[in-house]
Amino acid sequence: MKLGFVSAILPDLSLDEVFQFASSERFSCVELMCWPKGKAERRYAGVTHIDVASLTPDDAARITEKAASAGVAISGLGYYPNPLAPNLEEAQVYIDHLRKVIVAAKHLGVGVVNTFIGRDWTRSVDENWPRFLEVWRPLVRFAADHGIRIAIENCPMLFTRDEWPGGKNLATTPAIWRRMFNDIPDGNFGLNFDPSHLVWQRIDYVRAVREFAGRIFHAHAKDARVDQHRLDEVGILAEPLQFHTPKLPGLGDVDWGRLISALTDAGYQGPICVEVEDRAYEGSLENRKAALRQSAVYLRQFLPA
Repeated sequence: MKLGFVSAILPDLSLDEVFQFASSERFSCVELMCWPKGKAERRYAGVTHIDVASLTPDDAARITEKAASAGVAISGLGYYPNPLAPNLEEAQVYIDHLRKVIVAAKHLGVGVVNTFIGRDWTRSVDENWPRFLEVWRPLVRFAADHGIRIAIENCPMLFTRDEWPGGKNLATTPAIWRRMFNDIPDGNFGLNFDPSHLVWQRIDYVRAVREFAGRIFHAHAKDARVDQHRLDEVGILAEPLQFHTPKLPGLGDVDWGRLISALTDAGYQGPICVEVEDRAYEGSLENRKAALRQSAVYLRQFLPA
């Protein structure tokens, strides 16, 4: 496995500075954010370390050379919108940009694009399903035609009132993944696996790894702490941030030894990228850099030297 981080936590740094930081801290890879330039819609969104809308083959060659010079691989390109948003014009903007990210990945020689399925959060899974197939069958084919694998992160995107009650990402549970891969069985369609989202849903993340190992193309290292005293007060039907908190690896409820053991047993040799969403470390750029360093120190005990 290759230890890296998600560049969304370093929006203040240029692409060159991200590579330099990764190299100086002995990270093997970085997942680079590719949001359209402009104002962020939410926390951790809107970060543009590669502007895919204007990327030329020459630009891609220069970026590839910079990464190689730093000794840092690009683990994947990241863009996490809602392609199934109920406003069809809005959704089409996301779909069009996702296609640009896929093309950019081909130019960069990066084999994976990480994203969300999306969801109309006011409708059930079954009610979302026909549109999921309509949107994602051609997107998966488009990616395959460009030699790119699509890795869907399993975050429910169910944290704030505007995401209530269904969340803005369909691909949240093993039952839904099973159905997704049955209806779109293409070999380039898989998961960007994040155990933290399974923790607060009370889903066995080790069992999920064992079943879906062949579909895990990329992994995020993020932890979550479920506060039982809050859960006892508000119940499982409350907005999830009322009873759980995103944390750095090792500061939450994920058993990283068991998880990485399961990944290695399954033969996974891809990236595992630290994703910092721990508010306790967000006060400054130096705190966020320290969060990445601390996470790396913790995770390296489970990974080959």
